[in-house]
Amino acid sequence: MLNESLPLKVGEFEEWGNPREKPAFDYMMSSKYVAKMRALRTDHNLLLLKTNMDPAGHGGASGRYDRLKEAAFDYAFFLTQMGIQN
Repeated sequence: MLNESLPLKVGEFEEWGNPREKPAFDYMMSSKYVAKMRALRTDHNLLLLKTNMDPAGHGGASGRYDRLKEAAFDYAFFLTQMGIQN
């Protein structure tokens, strides 16, 4: 959000604040959602955050096989949670 040459900044500034203003920047840097969820939860269930930093649009991965790779990751995760390792 610090790169003002990118489009659609107005909506982000309205939602999150302008990161060039210190109070808004400090708030953005302190907003650690998953860490807070882990600290405040009352159970021992798995809590994770998967972030895909590869180039992708709002609809997920694009490309001929990238969507299949994402689906394979999801299935592999579910299977390991069920105790299936191989």
